[in-house]
Amino acid sequence: MMLTLKEMQKLPEAVQLIEKASMMYLENGTPDTAAMALERAGKLIENVDPEKAVQLYQQTANVFENEERLRQAVELLGKASRLLVRGRRFDEAALSIQKEKNIYKEIENYPTCYKKTIAQVLVHLHRNDYVAAERCVRESYSIPGFNGSEDCAALEQLLEGYDQQDQDQVSDVCNSPLFKYMDNDYAKLGLSLVVPGGGIKKKSPATPQAKPDGVTATAADEEEDEYSGGLC
Repeated sequence: MMLTLKEMQKLPEAVQLIEKASMMYLENGTPDTAAMALERAGKLIENVDPEKAVQLYQQTANVFENEERLRQAVELLGKASRLLVRGRRFDEAALSIQKEKNIYKEIENYPTCYKKTIAQVLVHLHRNDYVAAERCVRESYSIPGFNGSEDCAALEQLLEGYDQQDQDQVSDVCNSPLFKYMDNDYAKLGLSLVVPGGGIKKKSPATPQAKPDGVTATAADEEEDEYSGGLC
C-alpha cells in the first residue's frame, strides 16, 4: 500500500508512540506484546527511515533474546543485517551477521551458519577486507560439518579467485546456485563483486587506459577507481 506524503510525515511520530507503548508493555511484564509492537514499527518505517528500522529490529531481537526465544531473535537480527547491507553499511552489517551466526550456532542450526559465513565473506570483500573474509572461513572450520560442505569449497574458491585477481573465477562462484539463491541482498553483493584491479591482469593484456573513444567505463573500472589506493 502506497502511503501519502502526509501519512509518511506522520510516520516518525507514530513510531515514537509505538516505542513508548512497547516500553510500557515491557514494564508490565508482557514482552511478547512489546516485541510485536517494535517489529510492527520497524515494518512501518522501513522504507522511509531504514536506519530507524534497523534500531527497532535490533531492539525487538534483544527483547526476544532476553526471553531466551532465540529463533525469533535471530529472525529479527536477519532483517536488520539485510537492511544494513542494502544501505551499504558494511561494517555494521558484518557485526550483525556475526551475531546471527553465533545464535544459529547456539541453537545448533549449522547449515544456516554456513550460509551466514557466505554472507559475511561477501560483506568483508565489499569492505575490501580480504583478511577478515579469510578469517571468517578459517573460524568456521570449527562448525560441525562446515569443512567438506559445498559452502566451504565455494568460499575457498571465491577467496582464491579474489586473491589471484581472477574475475572469471570469482564471477563463476558468485553466479553458482549456492550464491544466486541466497537472500536477494546477499545475491546482489555476489553479482557486483569485483576483484582488486578489476580482473584487468587476467582479462586483457592491453593497458587499462586504452579505451576507444566513446566507450564508457565498466562497473569494474568504476569500482576499481572507488577503491584505488585502498589496497596494499
